[in-house]
Order: sequence, then C-alpha cells, then structure tokens
Amino acid sequence: MQLTRRTLALALPATLAALVGAAPAGRPAVENTDRHDPKPTIVLVHGAFADASSWSGTIRRLQHAGYPVLAPANPLRGLTADTAYLRSVLAAVDGPVVLVGHSYGGAVISGAAVGNSRVKALVYIAAFTPDKGESAAELAAKFPGSTLGDTVNPRSYPLPGGGTGIELVIERSKFHRQFAADVPTADAAVMAATQRPVATVALEEKAGEAAWRKIPSWALIATADKNIPPAAERWMARRAGSQITEVDASHAVAVSRPAVVTHVILAAARATG
Repeated sequence: MQLTRRTLALALPATLAALVGAAPAGRPAVENTDRHDPKPTIVLVHGAFADASSWSGTIRRLQHAGYPVLAPANPLRGLTADTAYLRSVLAAVDGPVVLVGHSYGGAVISGAAVGNSRVKALVYIAAFTPDKGESAAELAAKFPGSTLGDTVNPRSYPLPGGGTGIELVIERSKFHRQFAADVPTADAAVMAATQRPVATVALEEKAGEAAWRKIPSWALIATADKNIPPAAERWMARRAGSQITEVDASHAVAVSRPAVVTHVILAAARATG
C-alpha cells in the first residue's frame, strides 16, 4: 500500500495514542520488559559546565556489566526546579535505583531521592553533598583551592515568566586547565564547546532535606579538582558517612577515569542490591 501524506496524517494520532496511553485496562502504558532483572537501574546526573555525554565511558562499562543505565539532561536552572525534574525522571524508572551525581548533580540527587524508597544508594562523584540550608556556592568556598571564579563569564538569558536570569560559562581558553586538565586537549576542546551553562541561582539556592541521612552513600574524591576543593569533597563525604575512594584526577573524573568511577558505582550497586 502506498503511504500518502493523508494516510500518514490519519494514522499518526492513533500511533501516538498507542505509544503514550492506549494500554489495556488495568495495565500500565509503558512496561519494563526487564522487571525481573535483579540489577538496579543506574541513573547518572551530570553537573554544571557538562552534559550527559560526560558519562559515556562509564555508561559503556555499566552496560557491559549488565546494568540498565539512564543519563538524563540536568536543566541547571535552579536547585528546586532541577530536583523536581529528576524526581519526574525517577518516577518513570521501574524497580530499584542507584542514583549518581557529579559536581552540582550531587546536590540534585540529594534532594530528589528524599522519600523515594526505590533509591537504594547514592553515589557522589567529585560532588556536592549538601545538608539542609547549604548551597553549592557556600560549600565550594568552605575550603581554599577552587579557581573556578577566575575562569567563568556571566551572561544573561530570558526567564520563562519574563525578566532576565544570569548563567555562568567557563571561558573556552581556560576550560582545559580548569575543568579537565587530565583529559586530552582535543577532547577537552569538545567539552568546552558543548558545556551547559549553569544559572547562578542554582549554585546559590539552599538545599532542602538531605537523602544521604537515610540512604547509604559512596563518594569519589578527585584530588586534583580545581572546581570543588578536594578538602570540601572529603569533608562532605565524611559527614555523610560515605564509603570514600580517592583518585588523582581533575573535576572531569568521569571523563578521564571512567573505570574508577564505574568501580565505585558497582560497589554501591552490589552492596545494596
């Protein structure tokens, strides 16, 4: 049968209905065919000045180990909004979850996992682990060592309800040394070009309740980090009672040392599975 433009137009609504909601009564519209798989879904949340592709090396290793993996885009627009978005992502995941956050993503997972019994472990990769009432900016300044402030440029962007917000980007000429010093120059140049700006309000907004108070956690400390001082990462991890691993790596440890990152995530998954 020849598919005409009219045929497609008539068929499309029915096709969409089948995809998003036309399930038989009493059954969910979207079924997880792996519901009997005992392995948790690993949900990876990137931080500021990065995107989900920063997890590529880790994703390949986790998939090879047989784990389902999801790496959503973190909006980076505000801690409350980003946390709400991640909660909506988690609501669509079937079964147990190991929730992983890099950098600012650590603050997001700390809030999104509150009250979610399916989140079995939290993993902080060179990340913020805030307690209630703390902001990422405050924690980054708690110990000396961050040089991020000397490398970022502010720029304005339109807010959905009107008005203007301020977001930060790392200068491309400074990105390699600041963010990813142990990543090959060509790869760091791509990362600089694809970095996602973070709204200043996201870094300044104070955190709510902290999920790490009730959910076991693991932490990877990047000892050559120039964004978050390693001393701050270490202090937060100890306060949270996290299982701690340290590695000589830049803030972009998920890119430069994916095998170590994967090892920490798998330790969390196996310990809580």
